[in-house]
Amino acid sequence: MAEVTVEDMFDQGIERYKNGEEIASLIPTFQEVCDRAPKSSPAWTCLAWLYLLDSKPSQALKAAQKAVRLNPQDAQARINLAIAMLETAKTGVRDHVEVASQLMLAVPELNEEVQQNIEDGLKRKPNWKSLTRIQGWLFESE
Repeated sequence: MAEVTVEDMFDQGIERYKNGEEIASLIPTFQEVCDRAPKSSPAWTCLAWLYLLDSKPSQALKAAQKAVRLNPQDAQARINLAIAMLETAKTGVRDHVEVASQLMLAVPELNEEVQQNIEDGLKRKPNWKSLTRIQGWLFESE
């Protein structure tokens, strides 16, 4: 039997997330993807998002920091980092929101993707104050 590739694990994890699987059961999958592909910014970005949804901001902060270090041009990684920083009372949040905003202006598809992710986050975790604040900072001027 063929071994499941990291890419397959990642894709299956995304599918399971889209199908509404419990967040806590997805975290080990994405943790394993990150362990097996430690330089995968998308994997770290997803892991950070899952930790945020699961109300684990300290773990989210570490994962988001790795994602941003691996790919500073990833708007969602920056947003995850900003949310984790808000939830752990760290300073420097605005800088990451500004960079994400500039990236979203430069690449219009990112704007739509980020909006969809925020809407998804608020559906999965209603009254998420940190996400609502970030949403306001990114989209109030529209």
